[in-house]
Amino acid sequence: MEKNIEELLPKNLKVNELPLLTLAFLGDAVHTLIIRTALMENGTHTSGNLHKRASELCSAKGQSQMLDAILGILSSEEADVVRRARNTKTHKPPKSADLETYKKATSFECLLGWLWAKGETARALFLAQTALEMCNQGEK
Repeated sequence: MEKNIEELLPKNLKVNELPLLTLAFLGDAVHTLIIRTALMENGTHTSGNLHKRASELCSAKGQSQMLDAILGILSSEEADVVRRARNTKTHKPPKSADLETYKKATSFECLLGWLWAKGETARALFLAQTALEMCNQGEK
């Protein structure tokens, strides 16, 4: 019994009524899945290398950089989600990130979670992959 990803998405979910940090929770999982899949496709095949690179890209610093990379291509509705998420009261940031970096990372996660929960998986994938490509170009 095969299912495509759209069949697994919740039906009749009032996405705009969900807490932003709940959307960020979902977006973190979406982002991690996209990153891990992309790394496998790019030939980073040893488990140690995969884990190290995934940890860098899925960190608050990595997610903050990815948000910066795509801000210019967001729709006004997407930019509003990012703004609202950035202004949401968050928990204390991890030791590895300052508050601004942590809030930007949470905003990026929230955006991906919001798109995913709305069923806009193609847009979530496009933004995450575009951000990854732009960040990789910046490292060269």
